[in-house]
Amino acid sequence: MIVERDHVVRLHFELTDPSGSRLGSTREGEPLAILFGHGAVLPGIERALAGRPAGDRFQVVLQPEEAFGMRVQNSARRISKKHVLGPKRLTPGMAVYVRTRNGPRPAIVLKVGSSVVDIDTNHPLAGVTVHADVEIVDIRVAGRDEIAQGHVRHDGRGGH
Repeated sequence: MIVERDHVVRLHFELTDPSGSRLGSTREGEPLAILFGHGAVLPGIERALAGRPAGDRFQVVLQPEEAFGMRVQNSARRISKKHVLGPKRLTPGMAVYVRTRNGPRPAIVLKVGSSVVDIDTNHPLAGVTVHADVEIVDIRVAGRDEIAQGHVRHDGRGGH
């Protein structure tokens, strides 16, 4: 079986920056299960997965626009501290998630006031070229409910 739209793909990955610093990995845990063709992974990884068989392992270099996007100038926003998820003690440079209408979004703290915080809404890895080492563990046809919901069932194999 090969990776195609509306297939569940379980994969391991490791992401590094150009200097080799680790940005994220699934290697020590369970593989990530995605519904292929629905934007569940970085665009460059999704593009590189297409048509590959189970068991394939490959490396791909993702330019910023294929990974976490390009940095956007003038992306600073002032928000109420109540919208920041996680730690209550904020410091400039800290990576946080903020509550939005579309769900949590990553941001970087720029300045902290008594009731507000200035944030940079660029993803912390925006503008970074990413190296990905990817291994396709297995592939299966997605169930109708998974396709209708646009995501894989919790365990990635068909059960919750």
